Amino acid sequence: MEVLRTLATILFIIVCIVLTVLVLMQEGKSAGLGALSGNAETYWGKNKGRSMEGTLVKVTKYLAIAFMVLAAILNINRF
Repeated sequence: MEVLRTLATILFIIVCIVLTVLVLMQEGKSAGLGALSGNAETYWGKNKGRSMEGTLVKVTKYLAIAFMVLAAILNINRF
């Protein structure tokens, strides 16, 4: 059982590092002054789900879920 806990801890650390890097790689959500004139909706904005930024957002969501699940698993007390 201790081996599984060690593997879960190592996986948790890897997920934490990758999640931090992915969050730092993402662009900000503010569109700047272009949003005031209505120019914020461009081709790249409409197809964001298929772009690199869209991929980063999806991977970040899955890693955040893995982070929460691993944190809950590692927090279970041994009796």
